[in-house]
Amino acid sequence: MNHGVPDGFAPHFRKSGLTDPWEPLFSRNTGDAIVIGLRAGPAHANSRGFVHGAVITALADNAMGLSCGLALDGASGLVTVGLSVDFLSTARLGQWLEIRPVVLKSGRNLSFCSATVQADDTLCARANATFRAFMPEKAPAS
Repeated sequence: MNHGVPDGFAPHFRKSGLTDPWEPLFSRNTGDAIVIGLRAGPAHANSRGFVHGAVITALADNAMGLSCGLALDGASGLVTVGLSVDFLSTARLGQWLEIRPVVLKSGRNLSFCSATVQADDTLCARANATFRAFMPEKAPAS
């Protein structure tokens, strides 16, 4: 079953205990970003039947961090040091939710990213994040 998944998306490669209840999640690598998508269902909803802001926030953080990681050669990981999300409209059950990151700057220590979140073709949120990269220690010269 394809869950109404647009072309180019495959099952999301990054699994975690936080996102497991929200499966199935999908992603596509554009070369510059990791776009994450899902078909909104009951596991994503708040008591009003809208996609919960925490789901949107966590997935935006995930997509932006993975996108920043694409540009960092040799980084062993990234952690979020700043994250803001503005909710512009609601995402509803049954809609295709898509997080579209844009890496603004990727540096050896800090990376900056923004993302838009679309519910079908309606802009429902925007996010901005800063990430700190963990680079492997260089071996001492002998």
